[in-house]
This record gives sequence, structure tokens and C-alpha cells, in this order.
Amino acid sequence: MPAPSSVAGMSAGWLYLGVAIVAEVTATSALTASQGFTRLWPSAVVVGGYVIAFWCLGQSLRFIPVGVAYAIWAGVGIVLISLIGWLVFRQVLDLAALAGMGLIVAGVVVINVYSRSVAH
Repeated sequence: MPAPSSVAGMSAGWLYLGVAIVAEVTATSALTASQGFTRLWPSAVVVGGYVIAFWCLGQSLRFIPVGVAYAIWAGVGIVLISLIGWLVFRQVLDLAALAGMGLIVAGVVVINVYSRSVAH
């Protein structure tokens, strides 16, 4: 079935993608607290978060090309997890890590602003 091209459809696609990113970042953040899946509630957050993330990512693909959606999902997720690691878990980000994240952000911006693969 071809992807709908309406503005409402694209908005739904971006909404699904945003929820997928938040759910994936939440699940990944809870991995540490799950202590190798030995703690019930953090483990439930991990499993539930990944289920929601992949379901929403799948829904977003009805409206957004897979390469674009996955690049944005992975790129934004990497940057957010790195920031959470730095802010919450006090992990050190050196200059190379910051430069790499800057390049990831630049790539996501280029895809969204200049790519003809992304309908606006």
C-alpha cells in the first residue's frame, strides 16, 4: 500500500517517529537500572519501551521513507542517550564524542532540510 502523502499523514508520521524516539531512549536509559534484567520494574520499562518504539517506528514508515526515518531515529536516539549518560549517569563526553554527535545532528538537519526524500 503506498504511503499517504497528505499533510495530516506526514504529521502523523513525524508524531509516530517522535514517540518511537522517546520510547527507545526511555527503554535504553532503563537498561542500566534493570541490572541485567534482574530488577522487575526497570526491566518492564525496557521491554515496554522497546515494544512501543518499534511499533511506532513501524507506523511512521507508512508516511516516511524507511532510510530517512531510521536515520533520524538512530541519530536523535544516539545524541539523546549520550546526553542522558552525561547528565544522569555522569559519564564523560570527550571532544571526539561531542564532535561526533555534532556531525550526527548536522546529518539529521541536512536530511530534513535538503533531502527530497522527505516530504514537507
